Amino acid sequence: MAGLITLTTDFGLRDPFVGIMKGVLLSICPSVRLVDLTHEVPPQDVLGGGLALEAALPFFPSGTVHLAVVDPGVGTARRPIAVRVGGHYLVGPDNGLFTFALEGDDWAAVSLTAPEYRLAEVSRTFHGRDVFAPAAAYLASGVPLERFGPVVTAPERLRRPGCRLEAGELVGEVVDADRFGNLLTSIPAARLAEIPGSGGVTLEVAGRRLDGPVDAYAEGAEGEPAVIVGSMGCLEIFVKDGSARDRLGVGRGTIVRVRRAE
Repeated sequence: MAGLITLTTDFGLRDPFVGIMKGVLLSICPSVRLVDLTHEVPPQDVLGGGLALEAALPFFPSGTVHLAVVDPGVGTARRPIAVRVGGHYLVGPDNGLFTFALEGDDWAAVSLTAPEYRLAEVSRTFHGRDVFAPAAAYLASGVPLERFGPVVTAPERLRRPGCRLEAGELVGEVVDADRFGNLLTSIPAARLAEIPGSGGVTLEVAGRRLDGPVDAYAEGAEGEPAVIVGSMGCLEIFVKDGSARDRLGVGRGTIVRVRRAE
């Protein structure tokens, strides 16, 4: 079966960069299947790129190569790396983009230094074309991870937005906003049972108290923020036919608290 490569970048589609990377991939591995995960990661938003990858990996088959380029440090001393985790491969810059994949012990990483697995000339500004795409294509072709370069034991990591139980409340934060303006939080619905007491819950964000989760976006009151359990299993704040981001004027890092309803 042909290899499978996903692409995640902050390049957008106005410029030819994504198409050029696909040209490199197909030149090395003509039978590979390509899936565009997203090219609309906000520019230089390394955490946003990592969150997109984390959401997608469980839905791809083992052996998939995930090529990700959100790389504000291109041309500097930051390492290009490849990671093997849970049967998947991740290829991109060592800048914290793969933080989510490094939380357990079942991973291996290497620095992409072997010249035979990159283009003959490597520019200072387009490692997606010259370093990462060739490595991804060779991995999809069956080249073992260990051939690409020396082992990396301490890849760069970002602070992961978390959730903690504090004084009877679950305390988390807004981790992102999607294109609909829905605010995605770091509070898993499965942890609501940890809040002492019984009955429903309320969520507090930006000085507003919102009732516990509804079952569908359509159940929200027109123009008013409401809470739902999103597709990733975490609490999400939305506005029916509107934007919670705009309505509340908040974004990533805003504290969110959940307690039992009074």
